[in-house]
Amino acid sequence: MDMKVEVIICSGTLCYLMGGAELQLLSEHLPPALKDKVIVKGSPCVGFCDKPESGKPPFALINGRKIQQASVDKLISEIKQELGI
Repeated sequence: MDMKVEVIICSGTLCYLMGGAELQLLSEHLPPALKDKVIVKGSPCVGFCDKPESGKPPFALINGRKIQQASVDKLISEIKQELGI
């Protein structure tokens, strides 16, 4: 069975304004080799913005691991790392 990577994109107000809007389109930016290996979901909030020690928005989770200052390129890189490619 192929491993799937779950990506949860925060769409809370601060994350959305700080770049999360573009992250919502992650599926469209995935290379063809990754499209069937990634599940992208949205979340109303992942709960990190009110904790300064958590880092800076926008936030995403990759298999439950927090990614701060997320960008499409950063998420694709982290997905590849998660898959070991």
